[in-house]
Amino acid sequence: MTDRVIVGAIGGAFGVHGEVRLKSFCADPQAIADYSPLYTEDGKAFAQIVLTGQLKNGFTARIDGVVTKEDADALRNVSLYADRAAMPSLPDDEYYYADLIGLTVVDTGGTVLGTVKNVMDHGAGDLLELTVAGQSETVLLPFTQAAVPTVDLAAGRIVADPPEGLFPDDPA
Repeated sequence: MTDRVIVGAIGGAFGVHGEVRLKSFCADPQAIADYSPLYTEDGKAFAQIVLTGQLKNGFTARIDGVVTKEDADALRNVSLYADRAAMPSLPDDEYYYADLIGLTVVDTGGTVLGTVKNVMDHGAGDLLELTVAGQSETVLLPFTQAAVPTVDLAAGRIVADPPEGLFPDDPA
């Protein structure tokens, strides 16, 4: 799926006429309709999405091929992806979450700290969830300029200067 970027998710049916609840993960939430066709993880394509209304946490929408409440309910919690080529280019200091997942994280001395498993945003700023060799628990690294001074997508690595005590081997 590296040629596609997640842009939203379907939250289930809205009403009984095939409309869906749609969550947008786009910086401009309404832009999700501009990135058609959108795809599911298994490759099913939706050629057109029309936003029909606004909800507290998203939109109501009509999706081609979804005409009944049952069709809409069958798509509950399905993620939607857009072709990377349809997405706008980003400034140098911004990244698509999909580009960060799987990158190796090293400290400023070059020691491997872990691998990015997920990127999360709970409202107070982005966090990189790292898997660490020999540990069952993941580590959450703040994705700030201070904690992550360098992201090198071409080299497939992130240079981090984590806060003291974040990693178990820290002498904090």
